Amino acid sequence: MAAALELLGTVGWSGTTVRAVCAEAKLTPRFFYESFPDLDALVVAVFDEVSATTTARVLAAVRTAVAEDPADRLAHARAAIGTLVVDLTDDPRRARVVFVEALGHEALARRRLASMRTLAGLIAHQGRASFGTTARDEGLVAVTSSLLAGGIAELLIAWLDGEVEVTRDELVEDCAELLVAVGEGAARIARRRAQVPGTDIEPPNSAR
Repeated sequence: MAAALELLGTVGWSGTTVRAVCAEAKLTPRFFYESFPDLDALVVAVFDEVSATTTARVLAAVRTAVAEDPADRLAHARAAIGTLVVDLTDDPRRARVVFVEALGHEALARRRLASMRTLAGLIAHQGRASFGTTARDEGLVAVTSSLLAGGIAELLIAWLDGEVEVTRDELVEDCAELLVAVGEGAARIARRRAQVPGTDIEPPNSAR
């Protein structure tokens, strides 16, 4: 797995072959096939490991921040974004596997979609806890969390590519402030809808 991470995170999917992995790991192809049925299974395992460890670290950081001050939404956001950014940029190979190489590989693309949904789910969970949403708000929660998850992913890609010229600390602070601002905006929308009957947004196909 370490050899596959090295190759995927440096030369990319095009240079990650069974032969290259075996050469990097100093193993024989026979040993490779005793461990994995094919190359796809290996790269999926690498993606899953990166995604799972990053998620666990983010969750741990948020739990610590919430325990220290349950009411400080900005501190919670800083903990989440700071941990995510540090985890994926201290080792740029991890960010490349999650955000770049996954786009060019069918199995990894499905995993990337699942990881984005996981991120959206984490944002939604924290939003519910921070703002006290109700069942009526679930549609808005889904919209907000999906918007933020996709935005965070694209922002990190652009920053890693040098298209966003801010320091890592500035990136974390700006992103944390915006996360809280969007959450507060969504909470205002929810309150307004609760006060005005008939303001629910109907699905596009509901009108006949």
